[in-house]
Amino acid sequence: MDRRGHDTASCLRGIKRRQRFSPGAEMREAATEILFTKGAIERRVAELAAQISRDYKGKEPLVVGILNGAFIFMADLIRALAVPCRVDFVRLASYGTGSVSSGEIRIGKDLETPIAGHDVLIVEDIVDTGLTLSRLVEILQKRQPASLKVCAFLDKRERRRVPFTADYVGFSIPDRFVVGYGLDYNEKFRFLPDVCVLGTSSEGEGI
Repeated sequence: MDRRGHDTASCLRGIKRRQRFSPGAEMREAATEILFTKGAIERRVAELAAQISRDYKGKEPLVVGILNGAFIFMADLIRALAVPCRVDFVRLASYGTGSVSSGEIRIGKDLETPIAGHDVLIVEDIVDTGLTLSRLVEILQKRQPASLKVCAFLDKRERRRVPFTADYVGFSIPDRFVVGYGLDYNEKFRFLPDVCVLGTSSEGEGI
């Protein structure tokens, strides 16, 4: 195992020893595990980049990252592309109570780049209920891009509340709470190079 992988395993062992990590009342403590290793992620990102490069051949897409979770995935993805691209970011917040999203979103940071007539690729860390992403797509479509697609690192279909299908998906995962590779719990664990499972329920994880 490489050094960074060893760091991930050490971090998870520390969580097990403390047995104090519990993302909300709905998440029961359970053994942690590595779901996708750094190597597996690198291979899948390369495959996605190759597919996206073929689809956007002769074009220069605007790649839009959703902050904060997608920044690591997006950075790796655009560096693996074989086509030129531009980059922008949005930051979103969802209205609702507790862990329940209403699907109404507020754009905390909007795009700085006009998208009318341009090819746009949204990059997200995880598709969960589909509420927020479907609403974001609706908002951006009104700005009349030439095309609009979504690339999600992870897809958790069991949690869907509205029909939504990403155009590109890194991995489909079960209903588990995951951290690492940009995904967090209370802004912790984003730095882990692997995707790790914490607990048995993903209640409240994503939107």
